[in-house]
Amino acid sequence: MIQREKLGVGCVEISPTAVKYLNQALKNKRLSYGPFVKKFERGFARMHQAKFAVMVNSGTSALRIAVAALKELERWKEGDEVIVPAVTFVATANVVLQQGLKPVFVDVDSRTYNIDPEKIAAKITKRTRAIIPVHLFGQSADIVPIVKIARKHGLKIIEDSCETMGVNYRGKRVGSFGDISCFSTYAAHLIVTGVGGLAVTSSRKYAEVLRSLANHGRDGIYFTDKKGSRELIARRFRFIRPGFSFRVTEMEGALGLAQLSRLPIILRKRRRNARYLISKLKPFEKFLQLPSHPAYIEHAFMMFPIVIRKNARIKKEILVNYLEKQGIETRDMLPLINQPYLLKSYKLQANSYPVADWINNYGFYIGCHQLMGRPELDYIIKMFKKFFKI
Repeated sequence: MIQREKLGVGCVEISPTAVKYLNQALKNKRLSYGPFVKKFERGFARMHQAKFAVMVNSGTSALRIAVAALKELERWKEGDEVIVPAVTFVATANVVLQQGLKPVFVDVDSRTYNIDPEKIAAKITKRTRAIIPVHLFGQSADIVPIVKIARKHGLKIIEDSCETMGVNYRGKRVGSFGDISCFSTYAAHLIVTGVGGLAVTSSRKYAEVLRSLANHGRDGIYFTDKKGSRELIARRFRFIRPGFSFRVTEMEGALGLAQLSRLPIILRKRRRNARYLISKLKPFEKFLQLPSHPAYIEHAFMMFPIVIRKNARIKKEILVNYLEKQGIETRDMLPLINQPYLLKSYKLQANSYPVADWINNYGFYIGCHQLMGRPELDYIIKMFKKFFKI
């Protein structure tokens, strides 16, 4: 097979239903918050066993209003601490810092790459207020022990599930364990709306503040069914807290709604592709750690993570440069604790986070998305065989 186009880590799938919904949104001549976004929010909340969902313009924005809402309602103080994993996208730490709080980093599990529950307790202090477990690469963190720790110490949980949706942990849906859970529908994610994200909760109080924060801190009456009432008219330009402009349009809502019913199909195809890659790449397991997950955790395979084993004597840059030259896109596995601004601010030492350090130096991922067929997967396998000269 001659590879002509780069095999990306993600894809954009515009179905006939999506085109139909987009055209309907345009025909409705309503681009601001409307029926498509509302239907998507309701459906997404139901899918994740929650009562409310607030759609915003990114997963980062969802995280930001989640932290801001809890800080306000739970009366957190400047300098209070929030536990985050040492491997995650930089936004997880940024949203904590942007609220005047302090991220406290915990090393991750060497097989799942998610926060290690056994290492959390040692990082809890009198100023700890919350834990943000991140469900990376499509796989849930080991969330039940984290919930137990949070309850024992009176901590809140914000699930950063931007890379994982529609899957279960011990029969319960990711995003249903936290006080607030956040998802992303950005490009290359599982549901793709171009830009977009959702904050999900079963607390009406939290949901009201989340929606207010996403809309400049607006009075909650604006989002009720009191349209045209004197009370609404009097209060529609009343702002009760400092907020943000994190709104989306009906276009993103239409795209999300069209994909929501297809998510089980998307996940099934991604898992099929991942199983095939794992089975065919097994001859290289002495060099590469391939994805794995416990039987009680479902995997969405937003991407296909690979970490070079320390004793393999293979430089990551050589392997990823080779794959890139063959038209196979690669990306680093979300290094966090080696970011320049965090190193400067917190004087982090790599040897304090040995698993994260290994992942940062040796980890990368490739795609296994639903638009890849057997020819594309076989091409990837062929390129690995050529690299290892098998």
